[in-house]
Amino acid sequence: MASCAVNFMKLFNFKSYQLVTSNLTRVNINFIQVRDYAARRGTREKRLKLLRAKKNSKKPEEKTKGKKLKGITVQPVYPRIQEELKPSCIDDVVVTKYYRWKLYDFAEAIQCHRETHHPTVYNQPDSYVQAHIELDMTAAKKNRFVDNFSRLATVAHPFPMGDPRSVIVFCKTSELQNEAKEAGANLVGDSSLIREIEKGNVFIKDFDHVLAHPNVLPEMVSIRGLMRKTFPNARAGTLGVDLTSMIKRFRDGIRYSAQKDEHWQDFGLIKVNIGKLDMEIEHLQENLQNVLRDIHSVRPKRKGPFITKVLICSAPSVEKFKLNLAALLPELASDLEEASDSDEDEEDEGDMRKRKMKAISA
Repeated sequence: MASCAVNFMKLFNFKSYQLVTSNLTRVNINFIQVRDYAARRGTREKRLKLLRAKKNSKKPEEKTKGKKLKGITVQPVYPRIQEELKPSCIDDVVVTKYYRWKLYDFAEAIQCHRETHHPTVYNQPDSYVQAHIELDMTAAKKNRFVDNFSRLATVAHPFPMGDPRSVIVFCKTSELQNEAKEAGANLVGDSSLIREIEKGNVFIKDFDHVLAHPNVLPEMVSIRGLMRKTFPNARAGTLGVDLTSMIKRFRDGIRYSAQKDEHWQDFGLIKVNIGKLDMEIEHLQENLQNVLRDIHSVRPKRKGPFITKVLICSAPSVEKFKLNLAALLPELASDLEEASDSDEDEEDEGDMRKRKMKAISA
């Protein structure tokens, strides 16, 4: 019996088997057939490639406004506070979360911050004054929005910003060169300065801003390739006749940038320093007015305000004081009036529709 089993194994090429014969001898039997030839090469790699191709072919999920947490979609909070839906303050001490914010004059808001930054409290009387300016980024069409932008606003009363800027000015006559030096330009020259740049003795990259007078522009064509985006042009405000105002703007001006919210495209925010607490209140107010006018100059052509709210704060304090825009800048008062008129018109249209529906149903 054992010899027959062995012959059967050899014939069909099976592995070892186990069999109990009449002599009580135990033989191992395994019914798995042994293959002498190898599987196709690269089969496993091809399967992996197919799986990877299927994963990559899947369309990426669209980013939703909310975040999914265990099957629950959490919508982000709208950053613009709808204060017109809240009751007005009656007492002096209220929870601002449930009531409308009090409107402060600029001088009153600065005085409040000076009290908290007194040497007996925070002990930072020279802290920066920062303005948080909220914008309505809706464009002329309601389904369009204003893109993020960065600008440079001229200020009447400069203050140390921590980033010294260097300015190079190109002009021909000696009178213009003296005017540029008195205004604070770091380097002033004409065609001789252009030749020094061509030779490599002066590097344009060492200067933050390049300004020029129109009378020297034809001679600057030879170094246009070295300047690239910094080449003076009237649209950027780096080419003009009034060198003094140009130099003051680019050397001492306030930089600011408007950024849209990640989820709500109609909400924009600007955070900009307008001075220090130890400066005179009138100087701080003029700086803020200049920044607001510069923002107002790029407003979209539509009804309603572009600047919706201005808050004054000063680190390390967390207090924020809402300013009265109508008293701060008269140009903004007309926009606020237009917004209220448009809201009233929409309400009147809604009442007319309701009346028509009632008449039809009757």
